[in-house]
Amino acid sequence: MPDSRPLNRFLSFPKLLAAVLLALTVSRPTQAQKRKVDVKAQFARAAEQLTRLLGTHPDLTQFPYSTKPDGTLKDTKSEWWTSGFFGGTLWYMYEYGQQPQWRQAAEQWTTAMQAEQLNTGTHDLGFMLYCPFGNGYRLTQNPAYSAVLLTGAKSLATRFDPQVGLIKSWNSFQGFKYPVIIDNMMNLELLCWAARTSNDSTLRRLSITHADNTLKNHFRPDGSTFHVVCYDEHGQPLARKTAQGAADNSAWARGQAWAIYGYTMLYRETRLDRYREQARRTADFYLRHPNLPADKVPYWDFNAPNIPNEERDASAAAIVASALLELQQYSPAADARRYRQAAEQMLVSLSSPAYRAAVGENHDFLIKHCVAHKPAKTEVDAPLTYADYYYLEALLRYDRLK
Repeated sequence: MPDSRPLNRFLSFPKLLAAVLLALTVSRPTQAQKRKVDVKAQFARAAEQLTRLLGTHPDLTQFPYSTKPDGTLKDTKSEWWTSGFFGGTLWYMYEYGQQPQWRQAAEQWTTAMQAEQLNTGTHDLGFMLYCPFGNGYRLTQNPAYSAVLLTGAKSLATRFDPQVGLIKSWNSFQGFKYPVIIDNMMNLELLCWAARTSNDSTLRRLSITHADNTLKNHFRPDGSTFHVVCYDEHGQPLARKTAQGAADNSAWARGQAWAIYGYTMLYRETRLDRYREQARRTADFYLRHPNLPADKVPYWDFNAPNIPNEERDASAAAIVASALLELQQYSPAADARRYRQAAEQMLVSLSSPAYRAAVGENHDFLIKHCVAHKPAKTEVDAPLTYADYYYLEALLRYDRLK
């Protein structure tokens, strides 16, 4: 029969305490030891890089975007769809360290986007306004930011035709008059926020209608998504196409990323199970695809013709990593673990020298080896401002994991 007497029969109390502490240290590593990505170190390096990037951009009308084919810096005006990401990136820097210089820089680059609240010529107001003003309002409760967001949501809603049941993306595409792209799912976050903030049920219904029609018409049986669906005036699909993918029937990597992120976000906003399930179907298509490399950074299109001799799109990996770190919260335990592990691997890869630029390189953007639009030969194997934005967002979400 085992001896049930106290353990200090064999050990003095000091030795017992030391043994217990040693056992706890060995058997229960700290959270930092468990993590494969050093978030603090990555934000410290980002601070150096973004300080340099701010220094090369004294003009608040020239928004950092990417590089040109000759390797020189490529900036944009505020009306370009990516212009809001830089302000959002600066807000993430402030969120992590609460350092006042990042708040000041974020406020400046956010205010620089203010005129776009009245822009009714684009569906991308969610990217353009919610990334800077939405994060700014979340972190500071500045009522001026809320006012811009509410006006911007009304501007975005003008692109919704109730007869079609979708927000129009581009004004035309290859002769079609009502094209809708999967990217448009991302802009619904602005509408959902505005609906909740102003108790505007119309904006909520509009968002759900767009999401449901996209759910019905944009996806293939395997969970992958087309890039562009072109509709007639009654909301009937006329063609399923691509603009930035390898072919109409291919799986453009960033399009899959927008779908995973967009429907995860819609589930958060609505708690409608069909949105969570679509996010999971597309995530599983993405993660189980035989053409996904071991480092979890995809080729720019899963069906690109010359794999493995095709460019990677690190921006897609950053978007998916962030999306999976939210989707895991809404998934059964086994799938949640699988999503967390995949997201962690993506962040390990993105934080490695293979994709993470050294200080002084890459025109001071954080992430390298992205693809914006290979068919048009623009921003191929280049940095992209939204890769940096979603990379930092993913790091913040990763840092908050319990």
